[in-house]
Amino acid sequence: MGADSDHVHTTAIVPVKGLTGANGRLDGVLSPEERKRLAEALFLDLIMKLPRSRSIDDILVVTADRSIARQARWFGHKVLLQEEEAGHSEAASAGARAAMGDGADRVVMLPVDCPMLDVDELDAHVGPSPRTALIVPDHHGTGTNALVLTPPDVFPPAFGPDSCARHVSRARASGISFALEELESIAIDLDTPEDFTLLRDKLLLDPQPAPRTARVLWELGERTETAAA
Repeated sequence: MGADSDHVHTTAIVPVKGLTGANGRLDGVLSPEERKRLAEALFLDLIMKLPRSRSIDDILVVTADRSIARQARWFGHKVLLQEEEAGHSEAASAGARAAMGDGADRVVMLPVDCPMLDVDELDAHVGPSPRTALIVPDHHGTGTNALVLTPPDVFPPAFGPDSCARHVSRARASGISFALEELESIAIDLDTPEDFTLLRDKLLLDPQPAPRTARVLWELGERTETAAA
């Protein structure tokens, strides 16, 4: 990025579970093979979208799935291949440490299951911000769908149920400047059957944010509707 001394080198950290175990809360709605198809579509849509970001310099995929690792490398992204699958927080922390080792000043921790993500909206909130942390809640206001940390190890991430409150607490305890901001395009993640239906309807109206995911959601939605009829 040139010789701009004010530039904040930013790495996107994308933890990705193995395809066979992804979207576990949709078990009973989708078969393991269908969940695998959906997980792969979500992943591909995200890693092909993120390079358009003006505030992200590089992308680090953290995974124990060698198939995911191969695809990430094929698209030119960095990979931290784990020996075994870890939780979201552990994978994000490992990614942050690796990014710092490669010279990152800031990390943007992103989920793989928010297909409506708008890169321009993300840039508008991340940008050249002086804030040390940016916490982006989910649409319930309890979980965290994105976490921006400057420097990457300013406090350890704590994803999972009620993580938004934990991240706010850790930011306050660290005595850093932080912001809690909603980003409409990252608000909805694919956790539950209700999310499945909501995202399917949104992407049916406009598949542009995630065309691969839109197609899979539509095909799987038709199948589940036929089975329920």
